[in-house]
Amino acid sequence: MADNATNDRIADLVLEGGGVKGIGLAGAVQRLVDDGYRFNRVAGTSAGAITGALIAAMTQAGEPVDGIVDLAKSIDYADFLDPGPVGRVLGPLKPLALAPHLMFENGLYPTARLHAWVSEQLARYGVRTFGDLRMDADPEVEVPEEHRYRLVVVASDLTRQRAIKLPWDFPDYHLNPDDVPVADAVVMSASLPFFFEPCKLRDGGGKISTIVDGGIFTNYPISIFDRTDGKPPRWPTFGVRLHSRAELRKRNEIGGPLSLAMALVESLVGAWDAMYVDDPCAQARTMFVDTADIASTDFDLSAEQQATLLANGTTAADEFLRHWDFAGYLKRCRGGAQ
Repeated sequence: MADNATNDRIADLVLEGGGVKGIGLAGAVQRLVDDGYRFNRVAGTSAGAITGALIAAMTQAGEPVDGIVDLAKSIDYADFLDPGPVGRVLGPLKPLALAPHLMFENGLYPTARLHAWVSEQLARYGVRTFGDLRMDADPEVEVPEEHRYRLVVVASDLTRQRAIKLPWDFPDYHLNPDDVPVADAVVMSASLPFFFEPCKLRDGGGKISTIVDGGIFTNYPISIFDRTDGKPPRWPTFGVRLHSRAELRKRNEIGGPLSLAMALVESLVGAWDAMYVDDPCAQARTMFVDTADIASTDFDLSAEQQATLLANGTTAADEFLRHWDFAGYLKRCRGGAQ
């Protein structure tokens, strides 16, 4: 309950996707940690899935989460863009190699380097499969066994036309979540369509689903840990969005067929999350990070841009904490962790 002193600095965490802009998430998380917060469970999409997986691994290993900033600053995003052996030989002419890969593999770049990096980072904390992120049963609430994991990532199953929450939904594919590598799910969530090649998920019956970036269906799953039994949460769920409030309300100017098509795609992708833009209860538990007009696919981020994103993440969390009041939140809203 809200007045339980042992829960005063516990929170669940939901992290929005946003490609390379995800470094802003680390700044916000660091500020929360500096304020004494520790995280029970973490959910995320795309870049949020990558950051969330690292936080979950650190937490499970009993390591300080404030190492997330140094880790974020050390990432060479351009290294994830592997043009393949032919592209490496071609050098400046590598687009000649990328076009066939897009045509035959449905993405400009393979995900092998991203997968290897995520696997390596998780291994530092003793995490390989979701079984390594299992949580003990909670005597105070009935959490289904299939939901007792430190991490949940959201991906999009284009074959089944739905968002999937991993590892929760692995049984639908006749897979044991405890045996699935965490890096597999994280890369599924981060496979931006046409940019990275889609992932293939083969179920126990041999059927194959095409899995891409979770942002296609929901980029900000803020309600994922909310209680459904009508009882108040014991601690809050905090969310971090890689948009300023103004960015979420931008207007699309329609001037022709191309701009109409782009506006349509953006509207469809953001339709599910749009309901949270004006929801006062969602806003009350959300940090909005100004991403300084940096695009999700700006993989050649400068040191200055990285510093800006980190600083803006810190600023967003600092502003949030100045106004956060869990008791006041509970009087108006019920969203929060079990």
